[in-house]
Amino acid sequence: MDEYIVLIVSCIFVNNILLAQFLGNCPFFGTSKKMETAVGMSMAVIFVLVLAGVITWVVYNFMLVPLNLTYLRTIAFILVIASLVQFVEMFLKKSIPALYAGLGIFLPLITTNCAVFGACVINIDKEYSFMKALVASFSFAVGFGLALILFAGLRERILLARVPGPLQDTSIALVAAGIISLTFFAFRGMV
Repeated sequence: MDEYIVLIVSCIFVNNILLAQFLGNCPFFGTSKKMETAVGMSMAVIFVLVLAGVITWVVYNFMLVPLNLTYLRTIAFILVIASLVQFVEMFLKKSIPALYAGLGIFLPLITTNCAVFGACVINIDKEYSFMKALVASFSFAVGFGLALILFAGLRERILLARVPGPLQDTSIALVAAGIISLTFFAFRGMV
């Protein structure tokens, strides 16, 4: 049980997929201007990453390894992720059209989100068991969502502040992302 707690804390805070491993920066900057969009993207990434982590683990361990086709890992993982994103996109379009419109181009970009793909590869490279892959996938996704929501809240506050001309918009967002990243590095020695 202790090893799962360590894994959860490690994936969310210490090895945050976004702020410590720098994977998934496109949706991080693209969907963090509004809190509502950031929360929607976080939920979509949690759903896709958890399912992708589990399905890619199964595909790798029960199909690719027994057939000695591990070199097809990248293609297989991308197919799984793309299929899941299509499912999420169809669901949001039918169920929550406002969120679907708010996410815009960034929803299909989850397919090429290196955070989702990176978490799947990390699960395989670290040779996690099925349960550890499930826990790690969920924790990476929660860490991604936490960073995205914190950053969205910060960006909404920055809009209210007087920012010098050269630092407006993307420049101040990069500075703020760096500062948030540094706060997550404070957890480095814990696990």
